[in-house]
Amino acid sequence: MVWRCAALFLFFLAQPLLAQQSLSQALFQKNCAGCHGEDARGSAKAPGLTMNQRVAGQTPEQLSAFLEQGNIAGGMPSFADLSAADRAALGKYLRRLNEGIIVRPPIPSQPTRKITWGPPKPGDWLTYNGNDSANRYSPLKEINTANVSSLKLKWVFPIQYFGLETTPLEADGVLYVTGPNQVFAIDALTGSTIWQYSRPASAGMVGDAKLGTNRGVAIWRDKVFIVTDNGHMLALDRSTGTLLWEEPIAADGEGQHYGGTIAPLIVDDMIIAGVSGADEGIRGFVAAFKPDDGSLIWRHWTVPGKGEPGIETWGGKEPITGGGSTWSTGSYDPSSDTLYWSVGNPFPDGDDRDRPGDNLYTDSVLALNPKTGALKWYYQFTPHDVEDRDAAEPDVLVDTAYRSKPSKLLLHADRNGFFYVLDRTDGEVLLAKPFLHRIDWASSIGPDGRPVVKDPHGCPNDAANWDSTAFSPETRLYYFLALEQCVSDRNSGYPDEQGQRFLRALNIDTGEIVWEIPQPGAARAKTWSGVLATAGGVVFYGQPNGGFAAVDQRNGKTLWRFPTNIFMKASPMTFMVDGRQYVAVAAGPNILCFGL
Repeated sequence: MVWRCAALFLFFLAQPLLAQQSLSQALFQKNCAGCHGEDARGSAKAPGLTMNQRVAGQTPEQLSAFLEQGNIAGGMPSFADLSAADRAALGKYLRRLNEGIIVRPPIPSQPTRKITWGPPKPGDWLTYNGNDSANRYSPLKEINTANVSSLKLKWVFPIQYFGLETTPLEADGVLYVTGPNQVFAIDALTGSTIWQYSRPASAGMVGDAKLGTNRGVAIWRDKVFIVTDNGHMLALDRSTGTLLWEEPIAADGEGQHYGGTIAPLIVDDMIIAGVSGADEGIRGFVAAFKPDDGSLIWRHWTVPGKGEPGIETWGGKEPITGGGSTWSTGSYDPSSDTLYWSVGNPFPDGDDRDRPGDNLYTDSVLALNPKTGALKWYYQFTPHDVEDRDAAEPDVLVDTAYRSKPSKLLLHADRNGFFYVLDRTDGEVLLAKPFLHRIDWASSIGPDGRPVVKDPHGCPNDAANWDSTAFSPETRLYYFLALEQCVSDRNSGYPDEQGQRFLRALNIDTGEIVWEIPQPGAARAKTWSGVLATAGGVVFYGQPNGGFAAVDQRNGKTLWRFPTNIFMKASPMTFMVDGRQYVAVAAGPNILCFGL
């Protein structure tokens, strides 16, 4: 009789626990099973959540917090609409699914090998674009048109983020790569981790900063610099990844949606960086900081305040949150000591009722004195933008003969659909020609450098974007990805409504398309991938819908292709270690490294 009472007691004791488990399972079936499978073992839509090392390594509280935040870039929505109790129940349920799983040891806090550095070596990739000119043309030629077909994957480095846009930096046999609020130092020959720094995502972010987008670091002597999602500059010890100092880029961000996605630029022992957030409302700027402690040297606002030059181009009230992001890494000309920086769209981008006029200095390129931040000249590609045609595309600096005389040029394929050749000494427009087959918003760029506008709301609004471009002095061709797309309320049924991307090579003397490669599949949002040209006669580029390829610079003939089978959102780079050339690129959540 006693044992029956005991069994009965245990039965009733178990009922609340069983009910709780049943409730948790029901929550999972309702909210998660559609993607992760009814048995939580995964499906074509999402990975398995049972026998999952990543899930097993987190507490129920951490899993609940992750459910609230979501991972938009990885395709996982936020479950902030669930109650805190339901999220807590789901977190406990996921943890129970992984009880007993052996978790891999964490990355050691001390480096696996000590990083040392010396003067730059030929073949190093020391800044975001490989050089200050922003021209991703490398003098390396061990990999060339004759042998690129033998390129092999050497290693893969995974990062837990499905939308990497980082460009690795390489020096002294070490690659420095980034994820969201993360920096990794990895062995360039093996892909093994040397050290890692990371911090959680910041609260209250918007736009690309909320997605965790980060395009890379800068290195200077014994430090590595990264801009976090909330617009803070961090200095890390180059040997260990230890945080040395942290400073906000914006002194006072109250009421502003400042974010950080940029890879900083080092000029004359200064760290120069910009901010994101114009699509949600900021007063944009580019600024220079001291590398020793992060203190401000100068700040140049891209949207003028009351009484400042350019304020007359806003007409209405003072544009306190007028936009003007500076989230693309600039370029620098040491011969004239000039810094060039592109500026994004005005805010609100589609509502211009409170901003009549040209809205300087949005959609412009600024030529600045890098010592003071003072403006030397500017050119505005799209005055009074109402379609988010920001100018945050690469400004490539080239010294070459142009129209039979030695010239200092700035090459720029703009989001508005025109390819520009500027005299970078004064901003004079030498050439402005459409690089799309159809442009509806303007018929041409006039002799005064201003667009001849037909319909401010016409197409395109995304003809080119932030991804890298390149110019080859051997072919005199400019290489970049273009998007042929025209979608609006006025043109339903046009053949380019779905959009298609093309790798294009332009003659910089005429602006004519010399060759092009159509990219398979419909264009998807935010899958811009960049190009790299080399002295080996090869152009490397990411195929946005899932491949990494090499083509002949002269004619666009495909020489090699690696099927990544994942959207490409980053720009490739190349480097040399121990006399051997390698090519690296981010693809989805992985850094891929190739060599002969």
